[in-house]
Amino acid sequence: MTFVVPVPNKKIELSMGDGAIISVRVHGNDNGPRIFFGNGNGFAVDGYYPFWGKLLKYFEVVVFDSRNHGQNPLAASGLAGHTYAQMVLDLNRIFSEVNERLGKKTNIGAFHSMSGRTAMKHACEIGFVWDALILFDPPNVPPGGHREYDRMNYFETKLNEWALSRSNHFGDPTELAKQYKNNRAHSTWVAGSHELMAHAVLRKNEKDGTWLLACPREYEASIYMQAMTLNLWPTKKMIGGPFKLIACDPNVAGAPGPAFANQALAKDMDYEYECIPNTGHLLQLQKPQECLEAMLSYIKKIGINF
Repeated sequence: MTFVVPVPNKKIELSMGDGAIISVRVHGNDNGPRIFFGNGNGFAVDGYYPFWGKLLKYFEVVVFDSRNHGQNPLAASGLAGHTYAQMVLDLNRIFSEVNERLGKKTNIGAFHSMSGRTAMKHACEIGFVWDALILFDPPNVPPGGHREYDRMNYFETKLNEWALSRSNHFGDPTELAKQYKNNRAHSTWVAGSHELMAHAVLRKNEKDGTWLLACPREYEASIYMQAMTLNLWPTKKMIGGPFKLIACDPNVAGAPGPAFANQALAKDMDYEYECIPNTGHLLQLQKPQECLEAMLSYIKKIGINF
């Protein structure tokens, strides 16, 4: 299967507080409720099209890559500005600018992994701006001494080591797509997703014809280690609005840390929670239809019509 991301209805180039540029693309039904969608660390939002493409008939879908990812240029602030604190400010500006330019309407947040953790931090620190917030497998780290702390510490540490060891350069996107297919955690993505994501996360170096990671490995690694200092294990009151966790399966062999962390967070704080069976951390690329149904069932449950 070959996926082709459609030309957006609108494209908005936004400048963040430190000058970083973030490209916001608007797809789908301009008359429907608005869904914002963001990417996980080291990935790019167009690579998730097998999931968010299913929303275009009924929703206005606003997609954007986190700073220094995907279609965004590297920010002049470099690694010093590549922080969750800055991404929270980015999200706040993106939300405000989109509503100012396109008009206020029902706003739903749907974020994966790193962008999900950013949205959670945003809700706790700046305020809940959504009519509904759905987070897909945010890899939150519980407080020290928690039953899941050691597992998440191991998970983030191993990802940091892996990121620092990966190549920044590729001959072409097919090389990275092959790596995705050969990776146990990514091998079960729906057909065509590996090639799509490879193109989404790479940019061509016109000087020598090689392809470079849009998000350099050092930037990716830094986000994994920042997770250990966020202290993000919020109560319902801290989140402040309708919120659901959709997570990968803790019962599969070799399940990643977030599968257990999300299960524990939901139990600790009595959150709306759903596990997608037989999935790992990139659950939207493994079972996009099941993830869609889990999200839409919650949107309907709280009374949002589409």
